[in-house]
This record gives sequence, C-alpha cells and structure tokens, in this order.
Amino acid sequence: MKSLVPPGSGTTRLACLFTLAALATACSVSMQQEVQMGQEYSAEINGQLPIVQDAEVNRYVNVLGDSIANLADPRGLDYQFYIVNAAEVNAFAVPGGFVYVNRGLIDRTTNLSQLAGVLGHEIGHVVRRHSVKQMQKAQRANIGIVLGCTLLNVCNNEATNAAIQVGGAALFAKFGRDDEREADEEAVRNVVRAGIDPRGIPQMFQILLTERQTRPAAVEGWFNTHPGEEERIRDSEAMIAQHDPAILRTLTVNTPNFEAFQARVRALPAQRAR
Repeated sequence: MKSLVPPGSGTTRLACLFTLAALATACSVSMQQEVQMGQEYSAEINGQLPIVQDAEVNRYVNVLGDSIANLADPRGLDYQFYIVNAAEVNAFAVPGGFVYVNRGLIDRTTNLSQLAGVLGHEIGHVVRRHSVKQMQKAQRANIGIVLGCTLLNVCNNEATNAAIQVGGAALFAKFGRDDEREADEEAVRNVVRAGIDPRGIPQMFQILLTERQTRPAAVEGWFNTHPGEEERIRDSEAMIAQHDPAILRTLTVNTPNFEAFQARVRALPAQRAR
C-alpha cells in the first residue's frame, strides 16, 4: 500500500500535532491555541482523506455552514467545511471550526434541513469545545497513538489497539451522551436562527436508524461516533416542541439550490483507491 506520509513533512506536522495536544492536557486552551490545533489537524486530515475539490459543491456547503456557524459561535471563528469523498455515512469536527461531512451522508438526505441539522450538530461540538475537552482528559502518549491510528492507519497490533481503548480517544472519539445532547441543543437552536426547519434533525436520525436495519455496515461509522440515536430522536423532538409551531411553519425545509447541490455531489466520481 502506498505510504500515507509524505517524506519528511508528515512526520514534522505530526510532531507539531502531538506537541499541541500535549499542551492541551497540561493547561486551559485559549481560542488562539484551539485554532492553531485545528489548523494542524485539518492540514493532516486533508492530506490523508479524499477531500472533494469541486468548487461549486464546496461553495454551497460553506455558505450553508457559515449561515449556521455565524449565528452559533460568538467567538468569530473562521469555520471551514469539507466534503469527504467517501460512501460511508459520517461527519465530524475538529477544534477551531473545521467540519467534515462524508458524501455518503449527503446522498441519504432528502432535504436541506437534514444536512443543515448535521452541520449544526458538528458546529455545536466546536462551540461547546467537546474535542478540546477530550484532549484535556486523554493521556499524552495515547493522544499520539490515536492520531497515528486514525490518520495514518499504522495500528496493526493488539498493544496499540489496547492503548487506544484505555487512553480514551482524543480526536474522532465517540462523544458521551451529554456531549451529544448539548450538540443537538445547539443544532436545534441555531438552525432555527438561520431560518431552517429543525425537524430535519430527528428526520436524519430516523433515516440512519432505518438503514441500520437493512445495511448496518454502511452506517456503522456514524453509530460508532454518534451514540444514542433512538434517545436523541425523542430528545430533539422535545426540544423542537418548545418552539412556536407557527414559527416552525415559516422555516425553510428545502430549496432548488440544495437539490442541485445534492445532484452534483451524487454525480462526482467515486473515491479512487490509494
């Protein structure tokens, strides 16, 4: 298999990543440190994952994401949104406002509000600094192991896999139910602020739960990193019920621009084997 680490540069960048992560365990992380950490992670991720390069697709997801993030995060972070050319269903965010969504998830949406809910959820993790908090809890050595395994695919023995289980998972870890609920609260609140119907949030959960019954492998990644979907449907519906139904009826569910965006995503070439 082709090496995933460019000669020299990848090792240096990873060293910087580990240094930043180690600092996160020792003291409180400032916004500047969070952004620097996120920039380092994002550069490494973008070098390892098949990021979609289509300008129109990227423009759309960034405009949509910014319409939510600008109202969600009072810190004024410069959010950046990326689409990963992967058929599997997943989405994740790293500190500093870098949000990733797989094309497989976009394929499964039936309207704009569902994708907006996913982006709002991942923005919520950034706003609540959940990834930063995880890195503060994780042991210094295990942060390096998790990043290496996740980004470089170098874990090939029982010892390192055991260390990950013990160490907690610094980056693409499963968030706890409290963190997921907080991110869902942020999603509901901020898609409404952006003029988008929040009922796409439980709809997306239900779409994925239904597929898990017939094609569990296709959505395994999502359920591994986003626990408690059944409970989250009930909780998000309860959050939405607190909003005036008359206001909800005025919010955007779908647009022709979203349908054109989704069609363009579906027409993209499949991921090339490395």
